[in-house]
Amino acid sequence: MYGFRIVDKLQKIDEDIYRDQLKYHSKRVLVSKEFTFDAAHHLHNYEGKCKNLHGHTYRVIFGISGFVDERGLMIDFGDIKEIWKNEIEIFLDHKYLNETLPPMNTTAENMVVWIYGKMAEALKREDRVNQYSGARVEFVRLFETPTSYAEARREWMEVE
Repeated sequence: MYGFRIVDKLQKIDEDIYRDQLKYHSKRVLVSKEFTFDAAHHLHNYEGKCKNLHGHTYRVIFGISGFVDERGLMIDFGDIKEIWKNEIEIFLDHKYLNETLPPMNTTAENMVVWIYGKMAEALKREDRVNQYSGARVEFVRLFETPTSYAEARREWMEVE
C-alpha cells in the first residue's frame, strides 16, 4: 500500500540546490504541445463528401526542439500556447478556412504546411531567437478526424 507523504523540507535554491546544477545537460530536446480548434471548410476540384461545406474539430500537435537554458528549460509550454493563440489560432478557430487562410485548397496536407510555417516564423522572431536556444519546429501533425492526420516535418520543409 502506498501512503501519502508530506515533504519534510522544501528544496531551496542556493541552499539545497545551486543555480549551476539546474541545467542538467546540453543535449537537444523536443517538447510537444497539443491544441484543438473547430472550423468549417470545403474542398475544390474534389468529388466526395468534402466538396460540400462541413466542419471538423481539428487537433494540432507541435514538436519543437532546442537546447535548455541555465534553468533547464528549452521553451515554456505557456509560450507555445501564446504563439498558438495570438499568431495561428486566430486564423483557424471557428472560421471558414476557405476565407481566412491564404488561397489554397483547404486540405489537411496544405493546412499543416501553413501551420508549420507560422510556428517556424514565430520562433525565428528576434526576441524569441535570443530567448530560446536553437528552437525549431521538428514536426506539426494536423488531425482532421481522430484517426486521420497530415504531418509536416522539418527535414521535408527545409529541403524542398
